[in-house]
Amino acid sequence: MKYYPAYKDSKIEWFPSIPKHWQLIKLGRIGRFSASGIDKKSDASELPVRMVNYTNVYGNSSLEIKFSENLMETTTTLEKVREHSLKKGDMVFTPSSETAEDIGLSAVVTAELRNTVYSYHLIRLRTGERYNLNLGFKKYFCNVHEVLSQFSKACKGTTRQILGRDDFKDILILLPPVSEQKIIAEYLNRKAAQVDDLIAKKERMIDLIKEERAAITNRAVTKGLDPNVEMKDSGIEWLGKMPKHWQMKRLKYLVSLVNQPIEEVNGAELRIDLENLESWTGKTIELESQDQNNEGMKSFAPGDVLFNKLRPYLAKVYRAKNCGVCGGELLVLRPTTLIDPDFLFCRVLSSAFINVVDGSTYGSKMPRASWDFIGNLIVPFPSKPEQIKIAEYLHQTLQRMDIILQKLGSEIEYLREYRTALISEVVTGKIDVRGF
Repeated sequence: MKYYPAYKDSKIEWFPSIPKHWQLIKLGRIGRFSASGIDKKSDASELPVRMVNYTNVYGNSSLEIKFSENLMETTTTLEKVREHSLKKGDMVFTPSSETAEDIGLSAVVTAELRNTVYSYHLIRLRTGERYNLNLGFKKYFCNVHEVLSQFSKACKGTTRQILGRDDFKDILILLPPVSEQKIIAEYLNRKAAQVDDLIAKKERMIDLIKEERAAITNRAVTKGLDPNVEMKDSGIEWLGKMPKHWQMKRLKYLVSLVNQPIEEVNGAELRIDLENLESWTGKTIELESQDQNNEGMKSFAPGDVLFNKLRPYLAKVYRAKNCGVCGGELLVLRPTTLIDPDFLFCRVLSSAFINVVDGSTYGSKMPRASWDFIGNLIVPFPSKPEQIKIAEYLHQTLQRMDIILQKLGSEIEYLREYRTALISEVVTGKIDVRGF
């Protein structure tokens, strides 16, 4: 690691020590901020345009906007097209968000975008020629903790945090010489690309393991564990062949649907909501009880399996080990003596079951499956001892895979933190990358 030969004490909270030849100035000095007031409503009397929206900046890991093809289409007046069209080098910021931490995120336009404006959810900064900022450097110099923290501290609001244009002008930033900006941008582009490549490879490994995990689960609950077992045609398209000695019944004869209001239940220990459930983990979760509005909630007991009927969350399944309450969109399935709770959990978590339920969902805004359809699905099942054996096998096998998934997830998180920290250290002059 290399440091600059000389630093100066700025006596500023955000940048206590900076390279001696760098400038510490307010963001408003390097350009002009503007707001467009353009929304997504279309009017036939106006001109059609492409529009950069909040979602094109928030979560944009590339920190760039370089294509217009995937942008929202809307209309606006000729006057606003002239005044608020984006050009190469413009920066767009998020001036409002639900949390202070998401205020001030930015992306830079790195290509000539034809007929493209920015929405009222964003603020544009068009930098002046006096400072002649390097295009690549613009991606990074505001997206660091030291600057974002100033945005967070300056924003106001209760239900939604907001930052005005005058607030943006007072944010302090560091500017190295233009020649050094180019070196910093090239260094960070190179390092960020290396980190992003590593992350992409690990994410691909996660996808492959999840695919294998799903295949193992589906095979075990539909074919059993014996590869040499005699098979028969189930007569059901989504099931295919099944072990000859297995039985088949409609799900509603293997479980009972519990709709017990929570006021009839004593000793509820957990509250389960959609956001508490993980997809495809095969693991139970432990949650502390929550003092919340219980309207529409229902109870569950140890051994129950909670299955979500909303299409985006079908793979979120919970095997209860405690008493508790859950939201109305979760079906509480209580196993009969014919089916082991752990086997039932694996059965409804299998990809074959999820896919056929997914195909039955109805509704446009939030598609969901009905219990009438789910309950009438014919499912294969072996004897209780074989069910327990299959469930134990899946528990042990999937647990090993989960450990690998968790390790890969931790490695990805570390790489992202390293990427963020490196950008901050370079952009704020803590390390000198000249000569690298």
